[in-house]
Amino acid sequence: MASAAEQMAANISLANFTKATDLKKRLWFTIGALIVFRLLSYVPLPGIDPRALNSLFETTRGGVLDFFNMFSGGSLERMSLIALGVMPYITASIVVQLATSMSPTLAALKKEGESGRKKINRYTRYGTVFLCAIQGYFIAVGLEGWGAREGASAVIDPGMMFRITTVISLVGGTMFLMWLGEQITSRGIGNGVSLIIMAGIVAQLPTAIAQAFEGGRTGTLSPVVILGVLGLAAVLILFICFMERAQRRVLIQYPKRQTARGGMQAERSHLPLKINTSGVIPPIFASSLLLMPLTIAQFAGNRAQGESAWGDTLITITAALQHGAPLYMLLYAAGIIFFCFFYTAVVFNPEETADNLKRYGGFIPGIRPGKRTEEYLDYVLTRITVVGAAYLTVICLVPEFLIARAGIPFYLGGTSLLIVVNVTMDTVTQIQSHLIAHQYGDLIKKAKLKGGRAR
Repeated sequence: MASAAEQMAANISLANFTKATDLKKRLWFTIGALIVFRLLSYVPLPGIDPRALNSLFETTRGGVLDFFNMFSGGSLERMSLIALGVMPYITASIVVQLATSMSPTLAALKKEGESGRKKINRYTRYGTVFLCAIQGYFIAVGLEGWGAREGASAVIDPGMMFRITTVISLVGGTMFLMWLGEQITSRGIGNGVSLIIMAGIVAQLPTAIAQAFEGGRTGTLSPVVILGVLGLAAVLILFICFMERAQRRVLIQYPKRQTARGGMQAERSHLPLKINTSGVIPPIFASSLLLMPLTIAQFAGNRAQGESAWGDTLITITAALQHGAPLYMLLYAAGIIFFCFFYTAVVFNPEETADNLKRYGGFIPGIRPGKRTEEYLDYVLTRITVVGAAYLTVICLVPEFLIARAGIPFYLGGTSLLIVVNVTMDTVTQIQSHLIAHQYGDLIKKAKLKGGRAR
């Protein structure tokens, strides 16, 4: 049985959309911001030879750089100002959230409301600048040595000035993307950082599909493999849509209240607990934590001669953490499972929910209010989080394993599909919420007009 809100959402028409001026402004602002993001991905770093960089990047196809390049929308391949994307910001957010859960001082800041949130955001920005500076320096050093032995260096004039310029440019590009994401969240539609990541992935999809069909034409990929990849993508999209809407509804009952006819009626409601409470955050967090050291190892490994113990170690790490490698799959799965439980604990607090139910007289049938309700909610949430973590792990790792075994020369994994489908569903939900609010506003205006005429 559909709820009243769902019925109203189903009755939303295009005419209502054209009348919602505020929603149209938000959509145009979001589209304009994403266009700016895509234009920035074509602005190269100063001192880079694009042709030499392109030829060097072709030699690393199928490695971890393809994964990073997919998330940056091709910015890493072109070594643009936003080559690092928003991953340093996400990594800094992870570190700050972990510190908040462990530090009483930061936990107290979180409870202070808006002022505490601003201070935590400031710490996150400081962490972003720090991580960008470290990654930018290693990328600059790696670019100077990448291909230098073969006489095809991507850097026109290597040296300390190039390193300083690269660090400043990459830090500025990531900070601008972070600001742009915040503007989309406040003045546009959807979560700004998630939309930027999704835009980068979607921008790479036509290239990946074209490479697949080109491989089929030249014979490097069999038609069976191409059809299998397309079929797997369709199945994954349907499975993601089903799991993201799956809920565990906990029955909530309130004390009996007197009705207008003099009878007594008990009110019932449901507390919806999503199977995947953490959403798309665990794969993004896990991949960002892996990408930071992997990017450093990749560029430093390209510079290493392999004659020293440090160079041999870097080359070994880079080879062991390629896509489809057992160590990479193990670390990625462990990161997804950990962040599923961690982010669910951050988003949903059983103790606070139990206190709110007790304050308003609500209770779960058969469970005593207070501590018992908290324990029951924690028990249910833990069980469904296990299912959600298993679902995310399967979605993200099975396509990686199959693509690595099939030898597909481009990256298009389950993580990308998961992010695109999740962000699309969240954005559509927000659009529907704006349309419903606009529809309610029209109803209230009509009711006021009718009331004024009746007088």
